[in-house]
Amino acid sequence: MRLLIRRVAAIPLDGVHDLLPEVDIAIEHGRIRAIGVAPPDFIPDQVIDGREHVALPAFFNAHTHAAMILLRGWAEDLPFDRWLNEKIWVAESALEEEDVYWGAALACCEMIRCGVVGFADHYFWMHQVARAVAEAGMKALLAWCQFGLGAAQEVGGVGLEDTVAFIREWNGAADGRIRCALGPHSPYMCPPDFLRRVVKEAERLGVGIHLHVSESEEQVRNSLRAYGRTPVAHLADLGVFEHPTLAAHCIAVSDEDLAILAEKGVYVAHTPKTYMKLAMGMAPLDRFLNAGVRVALGTDGPASNNDLNMLEVLRITGLVHKNRVGDPAAFPHHLLLRLATQEAVRALGFIESGVLKPGAPADLILLDTRGVHWFPRHSLAANIVYASHPSDVRYVFCDGRPLLWDGQLVTLDEERIRDEAERRAFRMVGAPMRLMRRYVG
Repeated sequence: MRLLIRRVAAIPLDGVHDLLPEVDIAIEHGRIRAIGVAPPDFIPDQVIDGREHVALPAFFNAHTHAAMILLRGWAEDLPFDRWLNEKIWVAESALEEEDVYWGAALACCEMIRCGVVGFADHYFWMHQVARAVAEAGMKALLAWCQFGLGAAQEVGGVGLEDTVAFIREWNGAADGRIRCALGPHSPYMCPPDFLRRVVKEAERLGVGIHLHVSESEEQVRNSLRAYGRTPVAHLADLGVFEHPTLAAHCIAVSDEDLAILAEKGVYVAHTPKTYMKLAMGMAPLDRFLNAGVRVALGTDGPASNNDLNMLEVLRITGLVHKNRVGDPAAFPHHLLLRLATQEAVRALGFIESGVLKPGAPADLILLDTRGVHWFPRHSLAANIVYASHPSDVRYVFCDGRPLLWDGQLVTLDEERIRDEAERRAFRMVGAPMRLMRRYVG
């Protein structure tokens, strides 16, 4: 499809232009052919009037557990250990394979509506997530979570060999929109021998590793007691960081840990809303950046932060860390946008995206700036970070394919997905559907 977006304001994030006030964007064969003036020989199949809209690279969510959307609102106002042990793992004991598909599909609907075209997912039965991603037309880095404690302790009794088979089947699938990684849960759950096996498989398969790291001071103390090293140093010693690694959280890290993460090129997924909601403490984003650690923003799972809204993540990140360091000039809005676009796409391995320029994949979104909360429009970029709403997202494209067109989902049956996902969610927690009917009349 040849698409022409006419007279749109654009934030290209190309390192050259802060804002292109009124340009045409020509899209052909899934890529941006021109930005500025459409080539005279370009004859579009469809035209979008971009006036009163702003275009920018689409967001990528650097860490989530998409199908955990089925537990949104189920485990509220609890400390982390009770949230996990008394609610989440109990509900997940009733998780069925097909539930993961419907949960992931519901998450895809929400992410598209928030301007997200790609995400890094870490969960179970990942071929079902892959199925949802392929149907949605999105991009994803998929890692099948495993604990390494034996088949009886794994969800669905799945072993490492099953994860390997999943990777062989799906890595590079959906026209390259799906990438796969190995997904050990964490160094506090996975025994060292299992992590060594993961490292060997990563080498053999040529893939990366996605896991949770240093989520609390208690985890650090336990690691020092068990291995004589912090979780970061322990993983480095096991060879985990010799492969592309996406490390979620890293809330409790020393300067020595940061030096290791920076040297090894590890990407840290920063998900501040979960940290605040579960009162886990706040990962030190300023120290990450000052130490040269690569950082990408994510939502974490909707069971712990309740939504998949990357616009809110941008806002929270800026507000929290400006306040933490006591400097309103810190974490400028263009930096925040890059952490949710360019840095996130690199963390997921889709390195060509994250910028609007000729030749780049047409992964972009258009936001309607006519809402009263946009006025006055002194800075469209600042308004995206601090004032925009998901309802402002009107068009979403992934590789030039429309996923959202004038506010309507194109690739997914949203109504059916909502109904099926809710039915399955209530079954998991034993809640009869009649409870919900009280609230809908």
